[in-house]
Amino acid sequence: MAILSDVDIKKYIDDGKICIDPIEDAEKQIQPSSVDMRIGNEFKTFKIVRKPFIDPKDPTDISSYMQSIFIDEGDSFIIHPGEFALATTYEFVEIPDDLVARVEGRSSMGRLGITMHVTAGYIDPGFKGKITLEISNIGKMPVALYPGQRVCQIVFETMTSPSQKPYGHPDRKSKYMNQKHPVSSRIKLDYELQE
Repeated sequence: MAILSDVDIKKYIDDGKICIDPIEDAEKQIQPSSVDMRIGNEFKTFKIVRKPFIDPKDPTDISSYMQSIFIDEGDSFIIHPGEFALATTYEFVEIPDDLVARVEGRSSMGRLGITMHVTAGYIDPGFKGKITLEISNIGKMPVALYPGQRVCQIVFETMTSPSQKPYGHPDRKSKYMNQKHPVSSRIKLDYELQE
């Protein structure tokens, strides 16, 4: 696998092989081997509830723990130490069948103690949608996050051949295809939990 350079990223975008919509300023967002992505204005956070645990087999359990918060332009979402929140990129992304992508936090965010993905930094070939950000504050101070702020970057890698059954293929149960908002875990749809 090889990582696309800025030259190739621009070519793939110009040729319509990669879609990142909207790009506010390509000259500023396209980096030497990645594209800076901005955070949207909707966040999902955990509510404090009186239940002993989250049960991934319970079809109503996970969504009952979460609430959506919408942030107005110019306002900020404050993430406190030890907190976790879901958000999405401002940009809608389409990945072709012969590329994979990774989301990485920006160094400037990491230096504040903010991680942008806990485990789900990998984006399958064929994915279409806004990228979910799994945000944690592992620092000692609350941090303000502003909608439209560049918080992460996407890196594209070529595959040895196009995927036979990319994300979204009818034979796959692609749980997060075409998402436009932060989506709570859909682990309850995993085949091993359906039995």
